[in-house]
Amino acid sequence: MKKYKIILTLTLVLCLHVGYSQEYKQLEFKKQTFELHNVTGKVIKLKGKKVLKIERDLEALPFDENNLESTVDDRHYARLIDLNDFENGTIEVKMYSQLQNPAPYPGIAGFIGVYFRIAEDDSEWESIYVRPKVGRINNQYARNHTVQYFSYPDFKFQTLRDNFPTGTYEGSAPVALEEWITMRIEVNGEIAEMFINDMKYSSFIVNKMLGKNQKGYIGLYVDIGTIGYFRDLKITKRALKKNQEKQEKIDDI
Repeated sequence: MKKYKIILTLTLVLCLHVGYSQEYKQLEFKKQTFELHNVTGKVIKLKGKKVLKIERDLEALPFDENNLESTVDDRHYARLIDLNDFENGTIEVKMYSQLQNPAPYPGIAGFIGVYFRIAEDDSEWESIYVRPKVGRINNQYARNHTVQYFSYPDFKFQTLRDNFPTGTYEGSAPVALEEWITMRIEVNGEIAEMFINDMKYSSFIVNKMLGKNQKGYIGLYVDIGTIGYFRDLKITKRALKKNQEKQEKIDDI
């Protein structure tokens, strides 16, 4: 009996070690190195431009439409390994989103965006992404779900919808499938603003991010049914702007 217990303990330790030392495939793209976390990826040419093509790997991280929130907005992204201490500043990237055909799930919407302040072990991060399929749809309710903020692991999309006023962590943006979108995210403390293309003013503001991890990696994100293309990722780190103008509180409109 004692010998059996020792063997079982050693096996458990070995499994834990393997889990923590997982190796990911890496891709070089324009002097940047990306680590593929539960996505497939390659460098291709799209409309004459070199791009990083990413799709979620459903074998590595399965999807369950009957258990939706727990199997989306998860550890499926390409991590930029050249920078591990992003806290405040600007993240800008060009993105192009297509739907997989056939669709693996009827609710696919071209999910594509950015993860930031990612913890080393993928245990926490912040994110802003878009659903380009509904960005210009002739339905205001659907348009209001075009942009999504979430904070992994405790505040995914459905938890935010259930526990915060409508529109607190979702919004609209003038985006569409199969066209290049420039997303720029300005991060400052607990506030994040998202700008689309060359618009002077932000399309979406997160007034209070909910994550506890204050600095970390940056990643390029796609989810179920999305073929995502990325290029021209630019990152600028800045110190916290302490004298930012206070936002006016609006109780009623």
